[in-house]
Parts: sequence; structure tokens; C-alpha cells
Amino acid sequence: MKIFETKSAPNPRRVRMFMAEKGLLDKAEFVQVDIEKGENLTPEYVARNPMKKVPVMELDDGTCIAETMAICRYFEEAYPDTPKLLGQTPVEKALVEQWLRWLEFYFFMPTGMCFQHTTGYFKDRMNPIKEWGEECGKGVEKFMHFLDKHLEGNEYICCDRFTAADINAFTTIAFARVVNIRIKPEQANLQAWYDRIKARPSAQV
Repeated sequence: MKIFETKSAPNPRRVRMFMAEKGLLDKAEFVQVDIEKGENLTPEYVARNPMKKVPVMELDDGTCIAETMAICRYFEEAYPDTPKLLGQTPVEKALVEQWLRWLEFYFFMPTGMCFQHTTGYFKDRMNPIKEWGEECGKGVEKFMHFLDKHLEGNEYICCDRFTAADINAFTTIAFARVVNIRIKPEQANLQAWYDRIKARPSAQV
């Protein structure tokens, strides 16, 4: 199978970390797509993913699966003997899903909007609204404050162990640096958690 990605982008990094934690990086060939040059806008790429985003996975039979968590779900189900990152019990699965949605809606998406609307990276294909980007950045900082409070006494985001929620939160914080949003000195719980996740081998892929 092939995974079409842009290695510097946060969503592909989420997939790589997920696969690394499950020991599955050797299961796919990673093909780089230059989104700055618009390689994701070509007819060939759009045929794989009409949303024109990275990453997208192409299976050996030609089936294409887009969206980060859909790809992660495939690996969770296709390789059941690897570590469970989306929950083991019904309660765990529900809690992980809850956190994935919170992180997506209130953390990752605002970070992405802050990047797109304040940097002009995609100004050739969208109408950036700087004020909107700045407002999204404020929301990101509020959510980081929420995470810091939540992590008081907790080693991981949920389920008392490492899950996909930790991957998504970690990669979002790492990505937020490009818009100059960082963990504040007083957010000791969040910083300690970030350092723990950063020390994992999967954070280096």
C-alpha cells in the first residue's frame, strides 16, 4: 500500500506516529506530495482524494482512504494484535472518541485556521482573513489552558495510558509553533506531558 503525505504537515505526522506505535511503518510506502506547489491539486491526486488533502492511503487493490483518523482506524482494525490506540473496552473507545472530537474541533482545527489565515501559505487558493486567524489562535491558547488543568495528576490524556488522543494533542502543539503559540511557563502539567510524549520513539518519525 501507499500513503501519500507531506511529511512536514501535522495530519500525516499523526498517521506516522500512530503506525509507529503499532510497529507498522514498514507496511506502507510513503510518497511525498508538495502541497505548497499544489501537487495535491492535480487530477491524479484528486482522483485519490477529491477533498485534495493529505494524507490519503491507497491499498493494493486500488481502494483509497482519506482522512487521518479513517486511516488510523484501518490500521487499528486490520492489525488487531498491535497495541490498541483507539480503546480496548467500550468505555475506553467512547472516551478516546470523545477526546478525539474535542481535540479536532477545539484544538487542531483552530490551529490550522490560525495558520492558514495569518501566514498566507495558501493565499493563491483561498481568501485568508487575518482577524479570523487571530481569533482562532486565541481559542487554541484557551484550549491549552484547559489541557494543562486536565493533566494535573494525569500522565496521559485519557484511559490512564497512551492513546491516539495523546498523538493528536502532541502533534497539534508541535504544529502550533509555526504560528508562535507555545506552552506557557506556568503550564507545568502540559509541559511535563509534552516532554513525556516527545521522548517516545514514535515522536521522532
